[in-house]
Amino acid sequence: MRPLLVFGIFMMTALGGLLFKGSQMDLKRITPQEAYDLMEDEGYVYIDVRSEPEFEGGHPEGAYNIPFMVRGPSGLTPNAHFLETVEANFPKDAKIILGCQSGNRSLKALIQLNEAGYTEVLEQLAGYGGAKDSFGATSEPGWQAAGFPIEMKASEGRDYEALIAKAKR
Repeated sequence: MRPLLVFGIFMMTALGGLLFKGSQMDLKRITPQEAYDLMEDEGYVYIDVRSEPEFEGGHPEGAYNIPFMVRGPSGLTPNAHFLETVEANFPKDAKIILGCQSGNRSLKALIQLNEAGYTEVLEQLAGYGGAKDSFGATSEPGWQAAGFPIEMKASEGRDYEALIAKAKR
């Protein structure tokens, strides 16, 4: 009985590792330089998944704002309208780059969009402000530190209010 139990645990661990590894292989993550080049050369659009106030404090030039998390009385909570807003504004084969402040929310958004059937979605590592180490120091520069174009005001029709309005029609 004991060898069978050990074998079962081994198989579950091995299979679980393969499933996890397989799901991670589908996640495409790129540097700020690669994101900029794809936007310039291949027509990718940038969706900034930070909150509206963060977006209004500065964002990649031409970015769309669809928050993955929204600020409420108890802090940041998942945006119940994130997926429907993306779906109302972008087809499943749209060339999309996701970014946030440091790369955490955009990675979660990438997973959700992959699961929803989006096929050309990339996540920009280090986000707008850069990835931080455990001491709070920048470990990887983001979009802003890399010196790529930024703007403070959304281009027409690219703010969250305009984008969610399409989802509610």
